[in-house]
Amino acid sequence: MATPPYSLPDKASLRAFIAASDGPVKTREIARHFGVPPQGRSRLRALLHELAVTGAGGADTENEARFPEVTVADIKSFDSDGYGKITFVHGVDEAGQAIHHDAVLKPAKKTGRSPKIGDRVLVRLIVQPDETLDAETIRILPARMKRFFGRAFKSRKDWMLEPAEKGGQRAVTLRLPAGSIVNENDLIEAELMNSSGRESSASMIRNMGPIDSPKAFTGLAIAEFSLRHEFDEDALSLANGAAVPPLGDRTDLREVPLITIDGEDAKDFDDAVFAAPHKNGTWRLIVAIADVAAYVPSDSPLDKEARLRGNSVYLPGTVIPMLPEALSNGVCSLRPDEDRACLAVEIIISAEGHKQSHKFMRSLMRSHARLTYTQVQQVIDGQIDESDLSVPAGILHHLLGAYRCLSAARAARGTLNLDVPERRIVFSEDGRAEAAVLRRQQEANQLIEEFMIAANICAAEQIEAKRGICVYRVHDQPDPEKIEGLRELTDALELPFAPGQVITPARFNELLNRVKDTPAQTAVNEAVLRCQSRAVYDIENLGHYGLGLVKYGHFTSPIRRYADLMVHRALITGEALGHERPHSQSADVLAETCAAISQTEQNAARAERRTTTRLAASLVSHRLNSLIDVTILGVIGAGLFVLLDDRVTEGFVPRRTLPDDYYEIVSGGMMLVGKRSGWQFGVGDTLSCLLTEISAASGDVTLNFRNGGTQTVGDNKPRKGHRKRPTSSRKPSSKPAPKPSGTSRRARKRRPG
Repeated sequence: MATPPYSLPDKASLRAFIAASDGPVKTREIARHFGVPPQGRSRLRALLHELAVTGAGGADTENEARFPEVTVADIKSFDSDGYGKITFVHGVDEAGQAIHHDAVLKPAKKTGRSPKIGDRVLVRLIVQPDETLDAETIRILPARMKRFFGRAFKSRKDWMLEPAEKGGQRAVTLRLPAGSIVNENDLIEAELMNSSGRESSASMIRNMGPIDSPKAFTGLAIAEFSLRHEFDEDALSLANGAAVPPLGDRTDLREVPLITIDGEDAKDFDDAVFAAPHKNGTWRLIVAIADVAAYVPSDSPLDKEARLRGNSVYLPGTVIPMLPEALSNGVCSLRPDEDRACLAVEIIISAEGHKQSHKFMRSLMRSHARLTYTQVQQVIDGQIDESDLSVPAGILHHLLGAYRCLSAARAARGTLNLDVPERRIVFSEDGRAEAAVLRRQQEANQLIEEFMIAANICAAEQIEAKRGICVYRVHDQPDPEKIEGLRELTDALELPFAPGQVITPARFNELLNRVKDTPAQTAVNEAVLRCQSRAVYDIENLGHYGLGLVKYGHFTSPIRRYADLMVHRALITGEALGHERPHSQSADVLAETCAAISQTEQNAARAERRTTTRLAASLVSHRLNSLIDVTILGVIGAGLFVLLDDRVTEGFVPRRTLPDDYYEIVSGGMMLVGKRSGWQFGVGDTLSCLLTEISAASGDVTLNFRNGGTQTVGDNKPRKGHRKRPTSSRKPSSKPAPKPSGTSRRARKRRPG
């Protein structure tokens, strides 16, 4: 008989999982945890029966009787080198209490998600000669929602907690420690207690204050995603003592009219640019980047903290910087008319936009102007003239000339051009959220992006040329299985996207252009985006699929990304531009750091996305119990994902509010169809819905169907129009979400890759 395409867990792993569970576990829970498919359940039951006969807590060897070979542990902390402290339970003392043991978790060798503080992991224990314990991660276990956050509200008899987790989680009873005080709509951190049947309860850990107070959602994101937001005294002392270095051996660029172009509220200016015509139709481009390595010594307290953070976190209305503000907004920031240390690259490009040569130099510069994207776009659009800005004559026109050459070369090589606008929250002068808007890239943003891409290519090539270890920004080929899902969608839309062909970025662009300004535009853009692999940092070069590049690293934002600082150090070492030590010469250490900062980047993105969702939902609270036109974004068995008419806020229409029928998902996941009466709800359709509920804690927006969609009748011809909503016993919520606030608005830079 053929070997099944799965493997059963070993006995040690089963014992560890069963021992770590709060109570009895069912076979299907074990199967789901270890990835055993339905056809393997009988073999799993046989193994569990064998364990039951021999004793689930029994040991196979004498050594395992002392410590199990495999166990479940909780991660308590990490040091600056990536080694973790874990605790696990093994044995009981004389009083019958569980004994907790410590071990050192070795850094993960594989790329992908790295464990973080608070994770529960399955580990293999290794007893060292000195009787200490090391551990290696086998897998990160699914989170058991013990510590969580929510909004407190009073029911008839108890305090309740509405979880902040998205997805309509059921409220739980809130248990208050003696002497604790809670008010309606307070944000609460709690620990989930054991459930009994349908009743769940949580014990309050701390009260974070009113949900409508300034910075409430920022504080929630910091707590929920364990964002490091405070610096210790050693790191602050180093940052506060930093001073701009003298010219010394640096190249003097202070007379070159370099300028910065950023968002209106940016304060960390980490790049400046200059361009001018060169010989025989070529262009001379200089990209100067803040020399963060001059102020952050490798393995210093400042460096260790930056490595743990991995990146700055841009939440709506505020930023949690990777470096203290004395550096990020101070000596590292390329302020106008102030001397600043920089690492610069001079690039000669042809009239066709191809790089002919490049040269790195450690320099001293002085920014000649601080411009915003809005100002530069106004010049591009002809609304104002360059002379209306305080810049040297011709500087903007030269930048535009060099940019258009690079842009033409980019179009020729073929890059992925997704039209996915960024959701932004606009804040008032007093720091309160007042609007949610969509922002698309304009040519001014693309100008800076092209210059940064050119510099990033040079950095990767130069480190390779000096035989150094480069930290690449890699974007692998699209997932073939997800492309199959996209093909089902294109077949349903009758769009040409034939199987068997190599899927290049240009092929994706052809598809995107076909649906531009059609009802299917949003769905197809989202489907193409879902096909893409996640961009990560790695010392193994896989290329950058989306940008169509073979060699690509991040060099241009060392104030806010640790990967860029690592690249700076590699360049300084390879080019003998200073005495600063590199991050590490060890490939293993560099690989582990890449995995860690890729994880912190993803965590930061989730925190930003959740905070934006919560604020956007709060801004439509005044429309509760109103009819709203929505557009269907996606369908699942439980209902419809929709976009409200502000084009920013997303909501959900439960299936139970649709006309009574048995619904199926068809057309490659594009449509929900009723089998009996022929109701059809497809992606891109417009509906009229009643806004019934807003969860302030999670940002969930729930709507009930009223009108819209299509129904096939008689001769199967579609008919659109009003439909009577089926009777529902659910009453609209009478609890509007309070309007939250933030701090002063800060715009995040749009940067490549």
